[in-house]
Amino acid sequence: MSNSTATQPDLLLTQALAGSRECFGRLLHLYRNYLKLLIAAQLEDQLQRRVSPSDVVQETFLEADRDFQQFRGQSSGEFITWLRRILVNNLHRVVEQHVLTEKRSVRREVSLEAMARSLDQSTARLEAILPDPGTSPSMHVQRHEQEIQLADQLAALPADYREVIMLRHIEGLPFDAVGKRMQRSTGAVRMVWLRAMKRLRNRMNT
Repeated sequence: MSNSTATQPDLLLTQALAGSRECFGRLLHLYRNYLKLLIAAQLEDQLQRRVSPSDVVQETFLEADRDFQQFRGQSSGEFITWLRRILVNNLHRVVEQHVLTEKRSVRREVSLEAMARSLDQSTARLEAILPDPGTSPSMHVQRHEQEIQLADQLAALPADYREVIMLRHIEGLPFDAVGKRMQRSTGAVRMVWLRAMKRLRNRMNT
């Protein structure tokens, strides 16, 4: 298998649908950091200390592997939509188990639909970091691959850089709220954000 096949979601999906277990495994691996990023954006501070995004992603991959024969799409866009649907169900179950069972008297049950909408909002904010892809199908395929690359590059950043970008862009918080979460002044987090975005852009362009 060529290097391009190993990194392009649509090619991997085609081979996976044809029965290649290796390509299916590579396809799932491509989305690991992307899904972890979306999960982290949904978890409140106290829950982040108790829930591992990696565990939720692993459970999602196990279910995707079990149910892949039920997938009826043909494109990587359809595949990630299907994968995210599994992810939302698993994340909803985790929140129910770790928080709501202990606090049902003070919190309403988390709506599965509300969690799906929140995940969609995080995805849209993630996409907004990237340049406008245009409207052609080929540009949308390129955009899809850029999202995967963006998640991988974010995962490789120092922790404070990754956190400030996630809080500012994925969770959509204003700088004063970012400062409170990071326990820094608004001016300090602005400087960290500027350095983080410069580092991220440099990594995306190499």
